[in-house]
This record gives sequence, structure tokens and C-alpha cells, in this order.
Amino acid sequence: MEKKYPKLTLVGAGPGDPDLITLKGIKALEKADVVLYDALVDPELLQYAKNAVHILVGKRAGKASVSQKTINRLIVENALGKGHVVRLKGGDPFVFARGFEEITYAEQFGIETDVVVGISSIMLPGLYGIPLTCRGINQSFSVLTATTADGSISEEVINAAKYAPTAIIFMGLNKLESIVDAYLKEGRGDLPVAIISNGTLKSSEVIASDVKSIVPVVQLKKPKAPALLVFGEGAASAHLNQIFSEHFKTEIA
Repeated sequence: MEKKYPKLTLVGAGPGDPDLITLKGIKALEKADVVLYDALVDPELLQYAKNAVHILVGKRAGKASVSQKTINRLIVENALGKGHVVRLKGGDPFVFARGFEEITYAEQFGIETDVVVGISSIMLPGLYGIPLTCRGINQSFSVLTATTADGSISEEVINAAKYAPTAIIFMGLNKLESIVDAYLKEGRGDLPVAIISNGTLKSSEVIASDVKSIVPVVQLKKPKAPALLVFGEGAASAHLNQIFSEHFKTEIA
């Protein structure tokens, strides 16, 4: 059997709903020999890679998971041994997804690389009527992660609390009290907040409040990760959440 040419394609699967992957992403899966997929990727997408080996390499906070070092090794071993590896990642491969690390590592071994962009979770607020920018309110927004590589809270949170008209915060649910403290220290206790849990899934939920009140609300309602935090005036529009959420659930039911 002729050995296949090694290749790695990073594919963004989108924010959960399998219908939100791109056509280009589906075409890449159809040509895959091996698919390494994340825990947040809907397994339904694997139907497009019928002739490929499927390997779950998902990482979830607080749970046993595959290390990034192991994932890098699996990419190289499978590309050199089997051919075309598709690394199927939730959202977009380059938005808090370590896509750059994986593609750089593979290229060190002479492996051809390609990228198929995906719909990032940054876009989720609009699904629930929450504008990231709105004329007369704000003309910009910041995107950041609350948690650094060593598990501590990011300095970017402090900067966002001081300066960002709107902040979209990934991986912040477990750091919510520290984030709120940062905003309270800047006198922004009345700023609206929305928390989007399981954004495009049937189990989606949106909690809306303000900075000074959001912690007890979350303690009561216990939203599940993955969750996206929105701090900004636009989050006040999240009272429309029920309309948007029920419509979307009907669409994907």
C-alpha cells in the first residue's frame, strides 16, 4: 500500500450545534484518514469522516483529559503514519483553542498544514439579542479568557473591568467572584451582565443580572459550563433571551 502524504487540517466545528460547521469543514472531514476531536464537538459531525479513525482528545475543566503534549504527539504520529489528520476543534481553531501551538508543532516535522476557520462562541450573544456593539452605547468590545495557563485569574480581567465598554469572557464561570470583585473595585456594580450556558444546544440557558447581583443569582441557578460571560450595557437586552432561546430550540429539535 502506498504511504499517504502527511497533512494536518485544523477545522473549526463552531459553537456546538452541528449545523454551524462550514461546508469547507465538512469537505475536510470527508477527506480525513484520522480525526482528533474535542469534547465540545458534536459526535454527529463524525458521520462526514466515515472512512477515518476517530480519536477523542477532549479537554474539560476539572475532569480527566488528554494533555496538549499528548495531542501534539498524536497529530504527528497519525499524520506520518496514516496521512491526513483533521483536528476538529470547537468554535474557531485560533480563538482560545491552541490551534497555533498544534500547527507550529506539526510543521516542525515537515507536515503540510491547513486551516478551516469556524464560527467562534464570540458570536453567541447575538443569538440571544445581546449586541456586542450598538450605536450610541459602545463602539468596541474586548474578548479575553479569565483563566491563565496556571489556573490563576488573568490580568486582562483587571484591564477589562477598568476600560472595556463590553467584555466577552471565556472560561470565567469558576472565576466569577474574582471577576465581579474587579468590576466592583472600579465602581461598575450597575453594569449589566449576561451568562450564556451551553449556547447553541437544547440545554442552553441565559442568566441576566448586573455586576453587584450576578454572584447570588448564579449560586441559585447553577449554570453549567461551557459558559460565556458578557459584561456590558448590551447585556441588558438579555431579557429577550426566552424568545430567542425557544425559537432556536425549536429550529434544532
